[in-house]
Amino acid sequence: MSLIQFRLTLSFSTSSMEDWPSFSTKEIYWLASCFWGIITCKLVYDITGFISPFCFKGYGKLSDKEKMEWNNRGFSTFHALIAAWASLYLLLFSDLFDEDSSNDLIVNRSSIISNMVLGFSIGYFLSDLAMVFWHFPALGGLEYVLHHGLSMFSISLSLMSSQGQIYILMVLFSESTTPFVNIRWYLDVAGRKSSAIYIYNGIALFFGWLTDMTSACDDFRLQGFFCSSIFLPTCLTTLMR
Repeated sequence: MSLIQFRLTLSFSTSSMEDWPSFSTKEIYWLASCFWGIITCKLVYDITGFISPFCFKGYGKLSDKEKMEWNNRGFSTFHALIAAWASLYLLLFSDLFDEDSSNDLIVNRSSIISNMVLGFSIGYFLSDLAMVFWHFPALGGLEYVLHHGLSMFSISLSLMSSQGQIYILMVLFSESTTPFVNIRWYLDVAGRKSSAIYIYNGIALFFGWLTDMTSACDDFRLQGFFCSSIFLPTCLTTLMR
């Protein structure tokens, strides 16, 4: 009797496994890069909170809300650096979008690296959005929810369709201004708003915005929905911060 039950159980388990959805290697890379983004954000958040008291004397005097935002901006800066440098490499230094490297249209090109960059960014937006909801509205109001929602929708659409990644990467390169925005906030909270470094950071932020806006205007008529649905909210949200 037990042998019959074992065979029935084995048969049921086998048939159930056959009904499970199969994942391709590409989809596994997507999920892995997304989880990598989430885990990285958590690690950087904790590391920022750990080292900040040793690097900045005024950290201990901050309120709990300011400490939370301080650490949050830590992984925001980390993501911005990764996304901006990876986008710059893929757009200018790799042959992914070189006209002579493939017969495919530029808008239909993608690679493992570009997919992982997009997946990593989705992980970041999920992490940041989770914090926005959890501490709402301390880290931002509905404008942040709108920005992150549109960003994830656009990136996910490009990732799953393998189309328009060149335009998404152009927009992700605009994250290069985020570290300057965060530095401005850090200096403001630290009481260094009248310092020379605050002024130099503002100048760098201005020219960074100018470069991003110029690039966006040059390509805006080509970028369509992918760009407009993520770039405009990004600019507005950055200005609010």
